[in-house]
Amino acid sequence: MSTPGPALVVHGGAGHVARDRMEPGGAERVREGLRAALARGLALLEAGAPALDAVCEAVAELEARPEFNAGRGAVLARDGSVQLSASVMRGADRAAGAVAHVCDLLHPVRAARAVLADGRAVLLVGEAASALGRAAGVPPASPDELIIPRRRADLERALRDGGAELDLDADHGTVGAVACDARGRLAAATSTGGLTGQLPGRVGDSPLIGAGTWADDGSVAVSATGTGEVFIRAAFAHQVDALLRHAGLDLASACDRALEEVTRLGGRGGCVAVTPAGDIALPFTTRGMYRGWARAGEARHVALFAGDPG
Repeated sequence: MSTPGPALVVHGGAGHVARDRMEPGGAERVREGLRAALARGLALLEAGAPALDAVCEAVAELEARPEFNAGRGAVLARDGSVQLSASVMRGADRAAGAVAHVCDLLHPVRAARAVLADGRAVLLVGEAASALGRAAGVPPASPDELIIPRRRADLERALRDGGAELDLDADHGTVGAVACDARGRLAAATSTGGLTGQLPGRVGDSPLIGAGTWADDGSVAVSATGTGEVFIRAAFAHQVDALLRHAGLDLASACDRALEEVTRLGGRGGCVAVTPAGDIALPFTTRGMYRGWARAGEARHVALFAGDPG
């Protein structure tokens, strides 16, 4: 697909959950969340806003919905804490901001944007990240507001079974968005709660520029979801850029090739990506990836599993 003009692609995580394992009404709630994220981001793009605004607000919409593993409803670490991470990147100048190990903000993506705007760092962690976010107007949230009963039950089951339950194997996942605005500018944003039962202090690929998130107006914007450690080792998001820029591949081929490397290293997952020309890609190597895509003035599409019509 290669029609120029504003475009937005969102994801709610890639995983191996089966349709019959989703709780009653779960699939429709996921679709509602994806549609709401598309509507929120597209309204900005159609009003002439930059791509960075669109991806941040689309991701903020998903962070507020407990069906996804980001913001409210994020999964819990081994010690029962919530540990949120997010990153944003602007394609015009490769400016980026990221936060990790945040436990008291509803919208870590907005804290990540505050890091970008501040300009003194790319990645902040813990209380320093929260403090900068609060100073920028990001609303605080207590653990009682962020943690939902289902995530406590997930952790109890994971600990009882003796290990971490990857978000890939549940009915939720990392969220993200990529956009191309009316001027051909690109941006990407990604947000996650990590893995159920993860080691306290673990950081995956979502807040790492070049691994889970990338944007460059000369090539591509990417937001990834999957086996975080492997996506880091594969430098996944930047690898998509490199395959476009240096190997001359088209977008779909570049994403597929980068995912092949993830598979070779023992991981799985997917991504959403968009180019300045408006080409989009949504590949994944799991049973499904919650995803939505649209261009300004055109029909909006959402899908959950492999083979689902858009």
